Amino acid sequence: MISDSAKRVLRIEAEAIIGLIDRVDQRFEQAVEALHACQGRVVVTGMGKSGIICRKIAATFASTGTPSLFLHPAEANHGDLGMIVRGDVVIAVSNSGETEELLRLAEALKRLGIFLISLVGNPSASLARASDIVLDVSIRREACPLGLAPTASTTAALAMGDALAIALSEKRGFKAEDFAHLHPGGKLGKRFLRVEALMHSGNQLPSVGIQTPMRDVIYEISKKGLGVTAVVGEDNKVAGVITDGDLRRLLQQDENMVKSTAGVCMHPKPLTISRDALAAVALRMMEEKKVTSLLVASPEGVLEGVIHIHDLWQTQMF
Repeated sequence: MISDSAKRVLRIEAEAIIGLIDRVDQRFEQAVEALHACQGRVVVTGMGKSGIICRKIAATFASTGTPSLFLHPAEANHGDLGMIVRGDVVIAVSNSGETEELLRLAEALKRLGIFLISLVGNPSASLARASDIVLDVSIRREACPLGLAPTASTTAALAMGDALAIALSEKRGFKAEDFAHLHPGGKLGKRFLRVEALMHSGNQLPSVGIQTPMRDVIYEISKKGLGVTAVVGEDNKVAGVITDGDLRRLLQQDENMVKSTAGVCMHPKPLTISRDALAAVALRMMEEKKVTSLLVASPEGVLEGVIHIHDLWQTQMF
């Protein structure tokens, strides 16, 4: 049955990955150390299906903070070897370890003094002997029933490549903030937007003084259209906040509140957030505290902006 065939493939490929766990040994650690010491780029190379896997491995390195590129070994032997410079580290992927184009490239790398890490299915192969570090990604069997199409072998190579990239990123202390800088576009990038990119500031920022009459407070809230205004004291430091909801409650309690001042009617010690905080953090604070806006303040408490929940929704980042 089709489903049985699919389950067999997934089981074989899962077994191939599990089989790698015990091979994460001193050689793996040495490979990560070599990559960490790399003064240039991590160049990943392989032919055929392995080449496709290499492109993904290179992309994983690049997206986790390690400059990386893919080099086609056949093209390297016809001029693209110039893409490699001293200080680079090369990762070569080959299940057989006897790929002709890779062996020729390995000879050229030795002449250039380039450090070579190989991911091979045969640790005794020619490519392994030409490498500085060899990582064994051999498998017991391919998922292809004919044992011909690269399936489990490419899965194993990809998993080991990802393990190298992630271990290296953790060694470097790669953080979510770093990830954000490398992924500015698309929905993923929007998740890492900073508050300062979405907050209202300058002439758009609703703000009144402590002694501002409530009639002017109401006008400020209406004019800026955010349903809120900050109340500031000396040196423009945040003293409080007044919202549309506060106005309605105050009017129900005392119709003469319009004759009062912002300092009397404000809610003191409002929620604030820093401008460099992630927008996702701002949204979580609003949801937890059941508010629709946050004041943006400096570490010294100086008012810098206001961020509204609609600003976050409009980015379509969630």
